[in-house]
Amino acid sequence: MIKVVNTLRVKKGKVNEVAALFSKAKSVHTFNGFVFMEVLIKENTEEYDELQVCTTWEDHASFEVWRESRETRKAHGSQDKQEKEDNPILGSEISTFEIFVQHHPA
Repeated sequence: MIKVVNTLRVKKGKVNEVAALFSKAKSVHTFNGFVFMEVLIKENTEEYDELQVCTTWEDHASFEVWRESRETRKAHGSQDKQEKEDNPILGSEISTFEIFVQHHPA
């Protein structure tokens, strides 16, 4: 299993607005190999807010199918200049992790 973490740097004061975009299930939830999603808001930041969108997948291949999908390209498609200027997201970084071990309640 793998965990993919998309860390978003967000303009100060806009993190709840961006987090709300992830409050309803979208197409990612329908893909084979998708396990679950978590959206984390980092506390006590100074320069900018930070949000982590964490998805867990059965394997790299499942994640890649989603990433290359038409739905993903549409959702992450290009924006016009005005939308880019108003965009509260300052930047992002995607990291992948192999899940070595998980502990669940007894």
